[in-house]
Amino acid sequence: MRTLWIFPGQGGQRSGMLKEVPQEMIQRVKELTGVQLQDDEKAYHDSIQIQLGILMLQLFSIRQLQSIKQKPDAVAGHSLGIFAAAVASGVISEDDAIKIVYIRSMKMQESYPTGYGMGAIVGLTRKEVSNLVSQVNNNDQPVFTSNQNSELQTVISGSIVGIKKVLTLAKENSAQKTVLLKVPVPSHSPLMQKVADVLEKELANIELQNPQCTYLANYNGHAIRKVDGIKYDMINNLTHPVYWDTMMDVASELGIDTTLEIKPGQTFTKLVKSKFPDFRTITMNSMNLDDIEFLLEKWKRG
Repeated sequence: MRTLWIFPGQGGQRSGMLKEVPQEMIQRVKELTGVQLQDDEKAYHDSIQIQLGILMLQLFSIRQLQSIKQKPDAVAGHSLGIFAAAVASGVISEDDAIKIVYIRSMKMQESYPTGYGMGAIVGLTRKEVSNLVSQVNNNDQPVFTSNQNSELQTVISGSIVGIKKVLTLAKENSAQKTVLLKVPVPSHSPLMQKVADVLEKELANIELQNPQCTYLANYNGHAIRKVDGIKYDMINNLTHPVYWDTMMDVASELGIDTTLEIKPGQTFTKLVKSKFPDFRTITMNSMNLDDIEFLLEKWKRG
């Protein structure tokens, strides 16, 4: 058995998701950043609360899995999820991940406080979506082709006005589904270069280690086994699309046959099942720790 731990990004946050996270972890966020996590619906309209909240939920999930002596053969984070993935692979400490995600979220929010975001289109190829984006994108309403979550699921990023125009065109061109995502900034587009510049300076002062397992990078989908490639991903993934579909192809080539999706949500488990129906999958969102341990140990024994 070879296991991939999957760490989602923004979008799955929900009121009350931190109820099981120990208070000492919540307090640590306040000590390091000055932010008091609120864990309610109002808070999760704020990019800083969303990103720090998801990070802490994922760091607690890592601790839970480590408590039952589980280790990943590979990790894959989607956008924000790369920071918990880097912790799980031994690249960065919990404290340093909290500090970096705080700076990342703060600078993202400062850069685009209103009027920007992301949308998703299902049922069209990336080339078809890119053609629609090119019809809309301009300096007044910038919009870019962004993440590739599956062969027929493409994300766009930019101004809300531009995104809505592309989504309308997509419907007119027979897209199965279009949706404006719950992400309040234009992530994974050239609009985020200033944030990447800040992250580069901050990460220069942080001690990072080579990963203890394979890390699948957002920016190109490749398997990374040295710290420099992971550092590049942490700095620049906001300016690149997330090539999730490629990441999963690479995971399969590495012999991965089992995926474990960390909280929150189960979106990526659904994508895995659609692409690789023979993979065994676990979602922490819908199983308790005892059941997860039972299944993993059973599968290890064959």
